[in-house]
Amino acid sequence: MPPGIPPTHVVDLMTTAGAAALGAQWKVSDVKIVEVPAIQGAMPQYKTTYSIEPQAGGSDFDDSKWPNIEPKDLAARRSGVHVAFMWYRTPLTIPAKIGDFDPSGAVVVLTVTVDDYAEVWVNGAIPGRSGYPSPATIQGHNMPNRVVLSTGVKAGDKFQIAVFGINGPISMAPANTVWFRQATMEFYK
Repeated sequence: MPPGIPPTHVVDLMTTAGAAALGAQWKVSDVKIVEVPAIQGAMPQYKTTYSIEPQAGGSDFDDSKWPNIEPKDLAARRSGVHVAFMWYRTPLTIPAKIGDFDPSGAVVVLTVTVDDYAEVWVNGAIPGRSGYPSPATIQGHNMPNRVVLSTGVKAGDKFQIAVFGINGPISMAPANTVWFRQATMEFYK
């Protein structure tokens, strides 16, 4: 679980300087709902079901053809409204120094708040373990997702971040969009 005390240092990944400090190169893609065959063993009346494309949470997913966006444009309202999904991806690398701050040994927490919901993937997986709250999965309407990336970070540590943004409430097909309210890296020493 993320620490409950104030961070020692915070980097705003929605700013040019903050993104540059951690080597963030944000990319974005629309997501489509696609019809697929039902899985083996499904009830006989279900011949098809639905999935999404692309499935971009994996650390080895090739996002090279996706457009780059400026960090400030994480706040841009995206999608055609109603039921909408977006992928955002970036690599992050821990530097030896962030200004005068030495991050070595710090607990590092990624905090993202997406309007309206988000799932956060780190290095190809949604962090969490069975029977415990998973901070990377949907937390609620416009709630922050706080994910511990490391409990003892060192210079050169790399993280592939993928955020699946979801417009909601899904059951109401709202007339709004997907966008970031917050994206920060918090360091605790």
